[in-house]
Parts: sequence; C-alpha cells; structure tokens
Amino acid sequence: QVQLVESGGGLVQAGGSLRLSCAASGRTFSSYAMGWFRQAPGKEREFVARIRRSGGNTVYADSVKGRFTASRDNAKNTVYLQMNSLKPEDTAIYYCAADLYSSGYDYWGPGTQVTVSS
Repeated sequence: QVQLVESGGGLVQAGGSLRLSCAASGRTFSSYAMGWFRQAPGKEREFVARIRRSGGNTVYADSVKGRFTASRDNAKNTVYLQMNSLKPEDTAIYYCAADLYSSGYDYWGPGTQVTVSS
C-alpha cells in the first residue's frame, strides 16, 4: 500500500508559478516511479510528467515541456512539480500517482486544485 497526498495548489495569475508537492508513505519511495496528471473541468485526465525512481530521464507532455519541471527527493519521500509561466489552460486538478511495477499507476493521491486566472 502507498498513500499519496498532494499540496501546493492554489490561485495564480497567468505567467505566475506554483510548486506542487506529493508526499508518499507506505513503501520504499525510491523503489518506484512517480507521475503527475491533471484533469480540467469537462475533460479527461491527462498525463503531465513522469519521473523515474532515481529522478533522471523525466518525461513531459508537450503542453508543459519547457515550463514544468518534475523532481523528487527520495530522502523526504516527496515528488515535486515546479510550474512556471502558467496559462489559464493549465487550470485543473493535479494528481500524483505511483507506478510500483512499471505496468501502470497503482496508487493515486486525492488531487490539488490549480487555478490560473487570465
């Protein structure tokens, strides 16, 4: 079992920045990959970023590449999503997820709301 809790969401103006955090517990954090996803109102959940166990070779959705940076601190059991140059279309609930067996995401956090005003 893995428990995930996101934090750091909020309201920000376009062009601003936010840093999301996702605290994990329950399993050895450094043993699994993590992902970030988001779901905007009326839309399906979409992939944002994936970060490996070691923190290297992070993959991003084209829509956030160059603006968002995912990182992790395995000593703190936490993964981060630094979001810069935010746009109104980034408004969504952001979720972190754990991929324990490299076969999909097994555990999800409850999400944190990010709202970007124009």
